[in-house]
Amino acid sequence: MARRKRIPSRRILPDPKYGDIQVARFINYILRRGKKSLAERIFYDAIDIIGEKQKTNGVDVFRKAMRNVSPIMEVKSRRIGGATYQVPIEVRPRRKFALAARWVISFAKSRQGNSMAEKLAGELMAAAKNEGGSIKKRDDTHRMAEANKAFAHFGYR
Repeated sequence: MARRKRIPSRRILPDPKYGDIQVARFINYILRRGKKSLAERIFYDAIDIIGEKQKTNGVDVFRKAMRNVSPIMEVKSRRIGGATYQVPIEVRPRRKFALAARWVISFAKSRQGNSMAEKLAGELMAAAKNEGGSIKKRDDTHRMAEANKAFAHFGYR
């Protein structure tokens, strides 16, 4: 544990198009090598593709997808008496979004498609319908936590 004072989290400004902080954070996760305008273009194009294909608001599909992918429980390794146990813990809200965003982006990258915007749109639409690789990853995480419920009494401070 850090012995100094707690580091304050950096304030993120809402994104320029939708005025949503969640969208801004997701764009920051897409970001590579400081090319924010490219990350924004990828995200906004993906939202436009979703809007065209589903005839709905793309941001609502994005929010639903992130809600569906966010894990409730995960396991954390804890060493006790020479043995390492996978102890299930609840996921904090900030980490929920971080894991969901990471999973959606990584599975979008591995999808078949032409542009990253199309791949991201496909993964977000699949996640909104409780399908796709990111949903499978969330289910695997929950399954692992359920299987190790016996070690929950070890708890995590």
